[in-house]
Amino acid sequence: MTADYIQDETELNTLLETEPLFVVDCTAAWCGPCKLIAPLIDKLAAEYDTRAKVFKLDLDANQPVAKRFGIRSIPAVMFFKQGELVQTMIGVKPYEEFSSTLDKYLA
Repeated sequence: MTADYIQDETELNTLLETEPLFVVDCTAAWCGPCKLIAPLIDKLAAEYDTRAKVFKLDLDANQPVAKRFGIRSIPAVMFFKQGELVQTMIGVKPYEEFSSTLDKYLA
């Protein structure tokens, strides 16, 4: 199982209204560090399948989203709870950091 891509801001807005907890990995095809965390994000999607949704977002195709959430460097992993951005993690992190952050918001 892998994390699905959010196609555009409209889809993101729908998720904000409907999903109680989800994660968005802001990425780009040219970004080396993004490639390093991609398998971790997919693992997160598989492990938390029934408890939280995990997505990827191509920032090259979604500049308005980057501006809206103040994303200036990638990879940036955003955690949303009840429609609010509750945390953003910038850069390459170990899997445990992503999973423990998600656990914190599941509690």
